[in-house]
Amino acid sequence: MQMRAKYLFFISSTIVATCSAATAQETMYVAGFGGSVEATFREKIIPAFEAKSGMKIVYVAGNSTDTLAKLQAQKEKPEISVALIDDGPMNTAVQFGLCATIEDGPNSKNVYSNARKPGDRSIGLGYGATGLVYNTEVFKKNGWPAPTSWKDLTDPKFKGKIIMPPISNGFGLLGLVMQARLNGGSESDIDKGFAAMKEISPSVLAFEPAPGRMAELLQTGEASLGVWGSGRVRALVNQGAPVKFVFPQEGAAVILTEMCPIAGAPHAKQAQEFVQYLLSPEIQTVIAQREGWGPVNKEAKLDPKDAVGMVYGEGMVASMVAVDYGVINPKRQEWTNRWNREIER
Repeated sequence: MQMRAKYLFFISSTIVATCSAATAQETMYVAGFGGSVEATFREKIIPAFEAKSGMKIVYVAGNSTDTLAKLQAQKEKPEISVALIDDGPMNTAVQFGLCATIEDGPNSKNVYSNARKPGDRSIGLGYGATGLVYNTEVFKKNGWPAPTSWKDLTDPKFKGKIIMPPISNGFGLLGLVMQARLNGGSESDIDKGFAAMKEISPSVLAFEPAPGRMAELLQTGEASLGVWGSGRVRALVNQGAPVKFVFPQEGAAVILTEMCPIAGAPHAKQAQEFVQYLLSPEIQTVIAQREGWGPVNKEAKLDPKDAVGMVYGEGMVASMVAVDYGVINPKRQEWTNRWNREIER
């Protein structure tokens, strides 16, 4: 009887271990942004893929820097199979060999060329833009015309009324690069950008890193003009705030949310399928409507009302200004130190 009990316990333990291993094999980890993006994935995107593929998707929320750090820590034994990261940190991920080659698929072939990255180690998921934002009520009350140009930041009537993120934030960084470009410089010649920011900084109410505080200052009118992202402004508009995003006439800097399957990670086939799924016109439309990210798939169609303030359509996509993160990333610490000395004193 004792031997039989031991045998049954051994069989039961083996079955449990086998089932647990099978369950683990059927679970794929996807890293992406938190907040509303996480809610969109959990509610509108992941369930259909799980039903179609039979995989269980575990969504790991975090900002781009957090996700990049996780990928680096797991490089020898990856757990995350697909990662969503902003374009700047994604450039680093690709350089570090963290991303696998994206295979050709039915949806990636319809992606705009500037969302396809050399080497096919990452691909765009959605477009955003860094441009201007203003409080429409303040402008109306003062009889001011709507801003149209990056040069409006130098107008003395906005002294103490401008808000923008610091250089540690992607929007602030792109604002600096755009000032360099507009004044005859570039990523490789950033001095012109710092000179322009020295002229603008006395009019800046705050270099605000927190999105919530940015939103509050714009909504109340304490800040009447600022530099921010199209997606952030769209979310504020949806809450009823009297603000509007502006694509400056000189061009807005593109922000590309990118994704890649992770090199050496489990479920390589399903990871490639998930990438193609996210690029499908249907999912691209969901992401656009929920998050305000412009579709990278040419076949995705939006109602005009849904496309307001969004990077949408071939003409607008072509007009966006792309920056060179291969030049920017190695310089970020140096620029940050200089910013702290010269701009935010």
